[in-house]
Amino acid sequence: MQNITQRKSRGLNRLRKGRVSIPGQIYHVTAVTNGKAPVFRQLSTGRILVRCLKFESDQRRATSLAFLVMPDHLHWLLQLSNDAALSGVVQKVKANSGRLINSENRSTGPIWQRGFYDRAIRRDEDLPAIARYIVANPLRAGIARSCGDYPLWDSIWV
Repeated sequence: MQNITQRKSRGLNRLRKGRVSIPGQIYHVTAVTNGKAPVFRQLSTGRILVRCLKFESDQRRATSLAFLVMPDHLHWLLQLSNDAALSGVVQKVKANSGRLINSENRSTGPIWQRGFYDRAIRRDEDLPAIARYIVANPLRAGIARSCGDYPLWDSIWV
């Protein structure tokens, strides 16, 4: 019988398998909170994450094309800069947001699950349609009636 640590390790290895950071490439990244806890149900913690996404753009490591912060996960459509690695950019966002959220809440422990999911977007894909799909998540989840009712999203196409 396998132990849980071994199964999790194999799962993380599968997430990383085939991951390539290509300068200028556009990716759709999904990161999930630790234990799928609704960390971002509080607007203040969601805004911390948004500031961390903006910081990556300000540092010119990635350009945010669209993002959506759900209560227990993040969807981020981003374009890598020429000198950044996808894993490094996502790790910086997760580490910085986790540290700031723990500080605000006077808590400790992991905010995020280890790893993340990513999909490289092909040149022929319709980026505005992907962004619309991302920002419509609260509608499909039934937590908002319109995108305007949900505060934690942005898209360069809107």
